[in-house]
Amino acid sequence: MKVYYSELAQTIASLTEGETDVVALMATVACEVHHSDDRFHWTGFYRNVGGETLKIGPYQGGHGCLVIPFSRGVCGAAAKTGKTQLVADVDAFPGHIACASSTQSELVLPVWDSAGKLLGVFDLDSDFPSAFTEEDAENLVKILRSVFGKV
Repeated sequence: MKVYYSELAQTIASLTEGETDVVALMATVACEVHHSDDRFHWTGFYRNVGGETLKIGPYQGGHGCLVIPFSRGVCGAAAKTGKTQLVADVDAFPGHIACASSTQSELVLPVWDSAGKLLGVFDLDSDFPSAFTEEDAENLVKILRSVFGKV
């Protein structure tokens, strides 16, 4: 199964239209993205709770880490730098946190509200190496901006 980003974007837009509750939006995005492609084995959000700390938010898949400091892991790097992290091999990433031992590659995108405040990060894990592409990152950034850029 291959993700069709134009269809996914339309589906998410229709499901989230008029919604301003961040947790409801996160839950909907995580669910729709997770089920759009077989490469996505864990899909979810880590919320910025202040103090350079991320806490788990809505997600799909097995358990996730409950707390991640900005100073550790791929999610922490995305939160700290404000930049997308596209990691083909998590074992080669310094400070990687293994929430699930099966994870081989990861894509993490910072999530901003309309005022430019970091809401958290959107994390996609795959049990396949090199599972994610720049195309995935670009399309998911657009979807995240369209959903969270209004809150």
